[in-house]
Amino acid sequence: MNSITITSDNFESEVLQSSVPVLIDFWAPWCGPCKMLSPVIDQIAVEYSGSLKVGKVNVDDNGSLAEQHGIVSIPALILYKDGEMAAQKNGAAPKHDIESLFKNLI
Repeated sequence: MNSITITSDNFESEVLQSSVPVLIDFWAPWCGPCKMLSPVIDQIAVEYSGSLKVGKVNVDDNGSLAEQHGIVSIPALILYKDGEMAAQKNGAAPKHDIESLFKNLI
């Protein structure tokens, strides 16, 4: 698995200071759609390794991080580029829809 676990402790170093765009998956272990999306996110992490960083935020463990991003339903994907939020998508989505969030930024 090429994705990293994002927490409040490493958010700044892993996301805001990243030299490549970062796709963050906000999820929870009890969330069915999150479980369906997880293999797609992992596949993207492998395929775009080096040009895109993929991180996962467990909203149960990092509620404050989810709250800061206004996450009200999961799964939710947020793309950061150059320390700024560049795109957001809520709900499970097919791989090509997720790729459209970042394809033009890498």
